[in-house]
Order: sequence, then C-alpha cells, then structure tokens
Amino acid sequence: MLFEDTYKTIVAPSEGMYKEKGSKFLSFAYPVKTETEVKTIIEQLKKEYYDARHHCYAYILGYDKSAWRVNDDGEPSGTAGKPIHGQLQSFDLTNVLLVVVRYFGGVKLGVGGLVNAYKVSSKDALTNAEIVERTINEIYRLEFPYEMINEAMKITKDYGVQIIETNFDNRAEIIYKVRRNDAEKIKMKCETIYRFKVIYVGSE
Repeated sequence: MLFEDTYKTIVAPSEGMYKEKGSKFLSFAYPVKTETEVKTIIEQLKKEYYDARHHCYAYILGYDKSAWRVNDDGEPSGTAGKPIHGQLQSFDLTNVLLVVVRYFGGVKLGVGGLVNAYKVSSKDALTNAEIVERTINEIYRLEFPYEMINEAMKITKDYGVQIIETNFDNRAEIIYKVRRNDAEKIKMKCETIYRFKVIYVGSE
C-alpha cells in the first residue's frame, strides 16, 4: 500500500498587506520546520513592529500536518488566528508560519470585518510566495560485506537513491536517502536477496 509521500510548502519568506478603515494588516509567511524557529521569528517581528497592536499567527508543521497552532494575540477569539490557519489549509501547506501584524486605524471593524481582513492579508502573503511540492524522504544505513560492494552500489543506482555518505574502511556501509514510497521495496531486496543489513536512520 502506498502512502502520500509528498507535501507542499514555500521556498522563501513572502509578504502581503491589506488595509481596511485605517487599519493596516501586514502579513508575513515563512518556511519553518520547528517550533523553536516559529518562536524566534515571532519574537523578531514583535521587536521590529513593536508599535503594532497585534501580532497574530498560525502555523502548521510536519508532513502529516499534525503540529499546528493559532494565536489571536488580543483580538476577539476566532477572528485572527483561525482565518490565518484557514488560508494555510486552503493552500494545502505545511512547515509554514504565517504572521499578520495589525496597526489599528481607530475604527473597529467588527467580528466579520476582522475575519475578512486577516483572511485577505494572509492570502496575499501566500499568493506572493513560491510554493513547491516536495517528496518525503527516508534515510537508511546499508551495511554489507566489503566483497559485495558492487551489488550494493548497483542497488543504489537501479533505484536512483541519493547516497549521502559511504564508509569502506573498517566496514562497508552506505547511508542513503530515498523517497518514502520506494523505501520498503529497496529494503526488502537488500535483506531478502543479499542479506544486507538495513537500518532506518530518520526522515526529512
């Protein structure tokens, strides 16, 4: 059974903007992979736009989009973080942080006006971003007898895997990266036909 092994994200930071009744909504999208990165970027934006009233945001992390959060930063509940998050979902993105900085213009927009403003400004930043589809890759360490180096190299060539590192000194091993949906058949061939040892290292 094949699983989804691609995801969409953005290549580089992008910006957008929306104005409504004197209020200005500046939007910023960033490619991120960890909550630590998220925290650092938000702190930087709060320092840079220290005079803004609100710094609202949402993010989605992980290939399965399992880690996410929304923050209204003082706006009425559900009027900022949720519509920002909704745009990340609409664009089907992950590993992205989207922040909207609001300068209050003196006129209250109401719940509907706020939801629309945060939605439109978020959409503008994502529309301006370069969106890419990437594969989910798994990394393995292949251990084998030194005299079978040709067989090992042939497998990596036949399946087009990316070799990250080789070690042919004390023992023969290859660390390789392969698309998730191809990983199991390579592992089975190595283990069942050649009796090589295949050890899962991680994913990226």
